[in-house]
Amino acid sequence: MGDVNQEIAAPSTSLRQFTVPLSATRRGARLARLLATEQLRSWEIPLDPARLIVAELATNAAVHGRVPGRSFRLTLTAIAPAVLRIEVADTRGDRLPVSPRATAGIHMESGYGLLLVEELADRWGVCTGPVPSKTVWAELDLGG
Repeated sequence: MGDVNQEIAAPSTSLRQFTVPLSATRRGARLARLLATEQLRSWEIPLDPARLIVAELATNAAVHGRVPGRSFRLTLTAIAPAVLRIEVADTRGDRLPVSPRATAGIHMESGYGLLLVEELADRWGVCTGPVPSKTVWAELDLGG
């Protein structure tokens, strides 16, 4: 019979998070990619495809989610050892991205970046609120 005082082992999960507000400009989008790259390095998480997803979501926030005088926010959350969540929040909650699969067969001049996100991420989506904001997120399974 086992020892009744035996410790119960709980799964070990650590959470690391990095958040930064950035100007809703092309320069801010570029800075998002550079800061994400350095943060991923410090967490020893593979750079790609995460930095490609950050670059696309940040560019979308600067181009399509831009409200003059308002910034966007980049958040990286590493849920060790399994998942990296990338979030980009902007203040254009009235302009939600459309899944590239929903517009298949329609000629569009933009939206190809989300096709890249859809192909690279294991999951992605959009959360609305708080008004007037939205957050576009993508998750990568790290295989840990």
